[in-house]
Amino acid sequence: MSNTKEIQRRIKSVTSTGKITKAMEMVSAAKMRRAVEAVLKTRSYANLSWTTILNLTKSPNYHELHPLLSPRAEVKKVAIIMFAANRGLCGSFNSALLNKIQDSINKHQTNSLGEPLEHEFIVFGKKGLAVGSRLGHKIIADFIKNDANARVADISPMAKMATADFLAGRYDKVLVAYTDFVNAAVQVPRIKQLLPIDLDAQDDHLGVVGKNAKVGLDKEYIKGKETKYLKDEAGLTYDFTYEPGPAEVLDKMIPRLLEAQLFQALLESNASEHSSRMATMHQANESAKDLVNELTLYYNKVRQAGITSEIAEIAAGANALK
Repeated sequence: MSNTKEIQRRIKSVTSTGKITKAMEMVSAAKMRRAVEAVLKTRSYANLSWTTILNLTKSPNYHELHPLLSPRAEVKKVAIIMFAANRGLCGSFNSALLNKIQDSINKHQTNSLGEPLEHEFIVFGKKGLAVGSRLGHKIIADFIKNDANARVADISPMAKMATADFLAGRYDKVLVAYTDFVNAAVQVPRIKQLLPIDLDAQDDHLGVVGKNAKVGLDKEYIKGKETKYLKDEAGLTYDFTYEPGPAEVLDKMIPRLLEAQLFQALLESNASEHSSRMATMHQANESAKDLVNELTLYYNKVRQAGITSEIAEIAAGANALK
């Protein structure tokens, strides 16, 4: 009897857990829909704004136009802006991003002179602190992530900090690590070079928008009524006219477009997080159902065995009385 009571307690406990995971799945699904809607609304703007910056690097002597476009002779110190979650229970969302960061660091341990590269982290999200505790990297800033509503104002201090440190020479390269939302079932961790802005950067840090995808970089508008498509291999060069001047225009434009990139990375990360949590909670709910079915079957077998044993004891007692 005590065995059946223990099984009943386990069934009740697993059933309660299944109700919790089902509720979390529904909440994550609602949040995912809102996050995906926000991602799709801003993705085109973010991609084309990044294309606008990348086009600047096709101008002759582009590195003289603005310090944010000028690559350093040697890279000695790298800053990585990391977008993580505030909570767990989202599967491999956080660990996959940490593994991607560590793999990237392992591939780029030294510069062209063979000198070791130093990496520092700017973290957005509480789970990003694991990059310091688990991987042993230095965290120089930890920004509070607002789960309720993502706003550009949330990432503005981070963007200003990274830009100011790059211009001051504290960092020779600034990267952003985030999880790119592909669909509800697929989320890909990526590391993308943010500064210096360089289309032809020979590394693995370019993400969806960049050298591999070349979004918007394979066409040039020719004067007239039609748009002709010219490939980059044709040797195109870009030249722009700035009013009142390059410094005045780029000082205002580039920081705002960098903010757009970081904000888009935040939205992609949020959509990926909610999708991963929804899928994880769905799997947990299904596992709870399977476990309840197994425990119920086992309970019935134990109960049947107990009843059979009691009947046998009664029959044996009756025979003894005869």
